[in-house]
Amino acid sequence: MKKDKAFLILSLTLVLVSQPKSAYGMHIMEGFLPPIWSISWGLIALPFVIHGLYSLRKTIDEAPKLKLLIAMSGAFAFLLSALKIPSVTGSCSHPTGTGLGAVLFGPTIMSVLGLIVLLFQALLLGHGGLTTLGANTFSMAVVGPFVAYAVYIIIRKANGPQWLGVFLAAALGNLSTYMTTSIQLALAFPAEAGGFIASLTKFMSIFALTQIPLSISEGILTVLVIKSIASYANAELPSLKRLIKEA
Repeated sequence: MKKDKAFLILSLTLVLVSQPKSAYGMHIMEGFLPPIWSISWGLIALPFVIHGLYSLRKTIDEAPKLKLLIAMSGAFAFLLSALKIPSVTGSCSHPTGTGLGAVLFGPTIMSVLGLIVLLFQALLLGHGGLTTLGANTFSMAVVGPFVAYAVYIIIRKANGPQWLGVFLAAALGNLSTYMTTSIQLALAFPAEAGGFIASLTKFMSIFALTQIPLSISEGILTVLVIKSIASYANAELPSLKRLIKEA
């Protein structure tokens, strides 16, 4: 009962803090990409999502108690990535929230949760879009979680403290998402003078001023959430440790 109350309080707090509004920030908005790139990124992201469905089903079958934590990881990503933080040149940035689930369950499950998050945001909040769902899934639900998980494992294998691994995982996972989105936009819209490199520099500079402090903030928040989980989800920790070891 105490554990359920803690998760409820955490969820309500996130809802009150976020208050999502209609946005079109680091998610690529509806209809912005040419059809060839929309289809290509969807096909690239598809194998990761399929493998993630298998991993998700296997995890739930072997450890049903983790359903609540999986749902909370998805809600965390939904609420954080729905935030709209003004950036320069009329654009906006936002956290991603995928580092938490990547650290807890591995990157493939977050591919599925990230796709669900992006789909609901596109349909309910006008954040992102259906035609750009593949591109946004690849950047936020594939690249971000894989980078976050790799960073966390490297830090832990180097005997670094857990808090440092979690912090860097969330922060660098966020930055890698922003960098991937910039690459996607630069590939689709190369500059007339300077081509891909000039366009990439332009898109990366648009978000840099706000995305770097956002990444640091997300890293700190993720560390606090992980500590809260360690305090109130002791029964699930053995299953989580086994999952991390297997992954």
